[in-house]
Amino acid sequence: MLQAQPALDVLKKVEKKHRGKAVEDENPEDFIDQDTPNGQKKLLAPQMANQYCPSTVEKSWYAWWESSGYFRADSASTKPPFVIVMPPPNVTGALHIGHALTVAIEDAMIRWRRMSGYNALWVPGVDHAGIATQVVVEKKLMRERNLTRHDIGPDNFVCEVLKWKERYGGTILNQLHRLGASLDWSREAFTMDEQRSNAVTEAFVRLHKEGLIYRDNRLVNWDCTLLTSISEIEVDHIDLKEETMLKIPGYATPVQFGVLISFAYPLEEGLGEIVVATTRIETMLGDTAIAVHPEDKRYMHLHGRYAVHPFNGRKLKIICDAEIVDPSFGTGAVKIAPAHDPNDFEVGRRNNLQFINILTDDGKINSNGGAQFEGMPRFTARICIIEALKAKGLYKGAKNTETSLGICSRTNDIVEPMIKSPQWFVNCNTMAKVALDAVRSKRIEIIPPQYEQDWYRWLENIRDWCVSRQHWWGHRVPAWYVTLEDDQEKTLGSDNDRWIVAKSESAASVEAQKSYPGKKFILNQDPDVLDTCSRNWT
Repeated sequence: MLQAQPALDVLKKVEKKHRGKAVEDENPEDFIDQDTPNGQKKLLAPQMANQYCPSTVEKSWYAWWESSGYFRADSASTKPPFVIVMPPPNVTGALHIGHALTVAIEDAMIRWRRMSGYNALWVPGVDHAGIATQVVVEKKLMRERNLTRHDIGPDNFVCEVLKWKERYGGTILNQLHRLGASLDWSREAFTMDEQRSNAVTEAFVRLHKEGLIYRDNRLVNWDCTLLTSISEIEVDHIDLKEETMLKIPGYATPVQFGVLISFAYPLEEGLGEIVVATTRIETMLGDTAIAVHPEDKRYMHLHGRYAVHPFNGRKLKIICDAEIVDPSFGTGAVKIAPAHDPNDFEVGRRNNLQFINILTDDGKINSNGGAQFEGMPRFTARICIIEALKAKGLYKGAKNTETSLGICSRTNDIVEPMIKSPQWFVNCNTMAKVALDAVRSKRIEIIPPQYEQDWYRWLENIRDWCVSRQHWWGHRVPAWYVTLEDDQEKTLGSDNDRWIVAKSESAASVEAQKSYPGKKFILNQDPDVLDTCSRNWT
């Protein structure tokens, strides 16, 4: 190695002598594409540069490929079709190495099929990425102008998002060109362009007519930071084995999880008390019942009796429910907060219980939680409730426990199962059955085959999909609420039967005139937007 450097110097001197100038002084662009018109086949006659310059070489070839129409599919062709829709990159930013890997693999596939005689089509586009894009634009507004979206209003905020889309959408498309992706640019799409928006509206209206989209009061995954419901796929689940302190957005100190807290509810008529346990003590403010197993002898004398809430005097009926209660676990008595837990929600429906939401959208205790705790952040209230129970002699202790926490993949906030105002849902059972049958019958092949079990596990346990989102960037829900002139109740959405799903406001107006002949009315479109994944309907 010590002798290599002098030899290299000698070679450089020889090269300089023969070429008449130093390599380091050479500009590669002096040798490339000086005489090639844009979009024409690159001229190869000029002297080749000593070093490769991708920005000029590749740009020249790509312009020629594109102008020659090599990437365009022919809709009238008799060749066998082969189509790939590029997973549309989010307009939240520029492409990264993961996108480059996907593009490289798909480009190899589409070029191979094209050379093999197929009518190959690779469709390009970008995704509006509802929540993700809104979050980055909100952060930009706060960072640069110290404003929130509420300070500038919906219309101005959408303008800000469109500016962001033009900036990063253009960057993404330029990157795809520079990667050499053989995309049919004549079919470029944006998930909120007119064609895609019309397709989403059409799908929503059709599914609603078929009864597959409906509006209902159900539990949703609520993010107190984003102030919107989120889908199950956006929730990460972490398993805790014992007491764990976690940093939660909006809290100055870590919050305790992985602890089972026991406390007692006093029984009416001086019958004593009944002890329950929970990992989410703050939800006791929304308890409306206590469940026991019907065959548990310890509580047979309490069937149909009532406990009394220590902070608001609410009567909590002691009900029998064999589905939720395991007599051998804990005390065999389970607190029921139907508006804040998936299992409790089902118990509430089976037993016709009251559903009491005790949280505001941003995760504070609301008036339903009582004046003593109203306005407190939910995890601050957790500590205060424990202290208040201790003061009343009802606190029975705490111990480590295994628990699963749902955390938003975007904000790292704890996801709250919560009853909100009625939301729009898609019934997924029919679609899931079709997808399951397709794989079982081998009409669809999953590669590698071991992932079939994931397919079955997911679709056999499918739940209806909440498609309502409480943000401003996205496809507006194509539904209008009818408010009659003589209505006493003017609250938007207070009567589910007043909603009209239609392709436009004018179409909704025609339907309203049929439903309420001779009456004056006002139409208000649902302010919610649809889940980003609605792009898959197109």
